[in-house]
Amino acid sequence: MLGDLQENKGVIAIATTPFDEKNYIDYESVESLADYYLESGVSGVTILGVMGEAQKLNIEEQKSLIKKYSDKLKNKVPVIVGVSNPGIDNLELLSKFSMDAGASGVMVSGNNGLKNDDQIKSYFDQIIKRTRDIPICLQDYPPTTNVYFSESIINNLIEDHSSIHMFKHEDCPGHNKLTRLIKYRKENLKRKYSIFVGNGGLYVPQELRRGADGIMTGFAFIEMLVNVFDLFNNNSKENSEDLFDIYLPLIRHEQQFGIGLALRKFVLQKRGIIKFSKVRAPGPILSNEDIEEINNLFKRLKSKLIEKDFPVPDGI
Repeated sequence: MLGDLQENKGVIAIATTPFDEKNYIDYESVESLADYYLESGVSGVTILGVMGEAQKLNIEEQKSLIKKYSDKLKNKVPVIVGVSNPGIDNLELLSKFSMDAGASGVMVSGNNGLKNDDQIKSYFDQIIKRTRDIPICLQDYPPTTNVYFSESIINNLIEDHSSIHMFKHEDCPGHNKLTRLIKYRKENLKRKYSIFVGNGGLYVPQELRRGADGIMTGFAFIEMLVNVFDLFNNNSKENSEDLFDIYLPLIRHEQQFGIGLALRKFVLQKRGIIKFSKVRAPGPILSNEDIEEINNLFKRLKSKLIEKDFPVPDGI
């Protein structure tokens, strides 16, 4: 276990799960991905997130992946494990396994079917009772979970449960909600927790200006987000946003529903970070037109970076 999630700032990478041509987890690519995240300067890595294809892995595969990533990263950056599961028993078991393997905490989202604040409160009271003192990142991601967290229930859960160390804000549109949560944390709470933003990184400059502590996403150029964050926090806010703007077409392109993960894996493979771009079934396969589009975006990205004298990443 490494790091205090309550004080974490920066960029936490959401790791993909690489597969080989035979549909098995490609552990060699897991190692190269972990190296890439470390070399990029991330402040943590989240595994088995929404884009980690956790729902396509059996429990033994999940445990094996947790162990592999944790062994590689646990003494270098915090590891957070996505453990959301319809069964609380399974969630509890995977949470404890993760911590025993060296994770710094677990991420839990709302379970589909929670329709109001009372149901959400009851559900998370049970989760936290079962996970006891395990540090939790509470994920608010309505587009995927169909669970809407009101500001009052978020503040209530964090006030009642000291094991919630981090909040991942992915409501959309949600900038004003983010502002109010940060204000409430500052003026009303007697303890610290960190607030990270996601949504593929689409709104990073605006969310940083509103006071977010960091970014948690899996964009295939994670080093760019680290640079954007560092520039912003070193009083180079305009340079930070200029760099972000150059990559925005790629960020937007990767956020397409249905093929976004396939695009991300294609980019990681093209950059030499993973061996194969395979998405486990059921999953999309990129068409020739899809590949032509992404390659054209690479050409424009490279020319814009050179024009503005920003570093050109490997693989484009």
